[in-house]
Amino acid sequence: MEKAKISASQLFILMVLFELGSALLVPLAIRAKQDAWLAILLGMLGSFILFLVYHKLYTYYPNLLPTEYMQKILGKVMGTVLAFVYILYFMYDASRVLRDFGEMLLTFAYPDTPLFIANALLMLVIIYTIRKGIEVIARSGELLFIFMYILAVAGFILIIFSGLIDFKNLQPVLEEGLLPSVKVALSETLYFPFTEAIVFTMIFPYLNDSKKAKVTMLCATGLSGINLVITMLINISVLGVNLTARSQFPLLSTVASIQVADFLERLDVFFMLAMVIGIFFKVTILFYAATIGTANLFKIKSPSMLSYPLGIVILFLSVTIASNFQEHLHEGLYIAKFILHIPLFTIIPPILLFIASLQKRKSHGSKHI
Repeated sequence: MEKAKISASQLFILMVLFELGSALLVPLAIRAKQDAWLAILLGMLGSFILFLVYHKLYTYYPNLLPTEYMQKILGKVMGTVLAFVYILYFMYDASRVLRDFGEMLLTFAYPDTPLFIANALLMLVIIYTIRKGIEVIARSGELLFIFMYILAVAGFILIIFSGLIDFKNLQPVLEEGLLPSVKVALSETLYFPFTEAIVFTMIFPYLNDSKKAKVTMLCATGLSGINLVITMLINISVLGVNLTARSQFPLLSTVASIQVADFLERLDVFFMLAMVIGIFFKVTILFYAATIGTANLFKIKSPSMLSYPLGIVILFLSVTIASNFQEHLHEGLYIAKFILHIPLFTIIPPILLFIASLQKRKSHGSKHI
């Protein structure tokens, strides 16, 4: 492990930036139509239960990375295999988010630029940041978090003043009852973006006050959930359900329609900065977790040595992961969910916690004897 410490406020900021990340870009929970906001809210509340599981595991092993305590819980062989699976997942997820970035950049700003070049430019900055360590990542988050929120507030005010919002697009509420929203929450929003934050179990050991981990995790998820709810409410009220569902990047389409006093328009390129910030931190945190996890698992003394080879793997994977953007979205929505998200987020952590609690009880019992 790197000898570094971050504060609870820095962890909070990193978690908010991570969860907003690529979730701001896509038409999140749009299968619930005008009740998408409710599906996001339900997914957020469901994630709280799983976060308590992740946190409980951390309290059992506060100074160990998950790659270490998995071996203690399951034994050397099975623990190593499972830890390696999680590292591969972090790299795969980083490549998916990097692909989102490249597609956004090509769609809105640089249509003639090869996808590989766009992704490679961001990857170079991320590799440099990874080599500097978690403290530099956290301090960068503090600076860019403020900038991102200034942009968000400015955009919200401009949308209101441009008179684009039509609340009729949000009606009727619960047209088909609560069930469609619950289904979307359990099949989509629970996993993306909320329980993806399982990656922060790799960051927890760096926290300077372990007692603040639970509150920080829940508060950060609450704030990012509310932000995503507001974003989807605005997207649907401006574009309508059909246009939001058809748009690859509905938030940028919403911002592109802003016109104030005949001179403030085409602001989507300006607001792409906020999207880039979120995506940058999401890829960086996933990549950092994969780097320190690999170094820990294979006993490599300098994790920064791994940043170039792993970065190249993530870069090439981001380009080859799907032949086009629609295939990329389909893979994320259906294939990744069943093969990766459900087992890695909702099944394996409770099993690990159950075995760990039995082991703790057994060791306490033997001490009393």
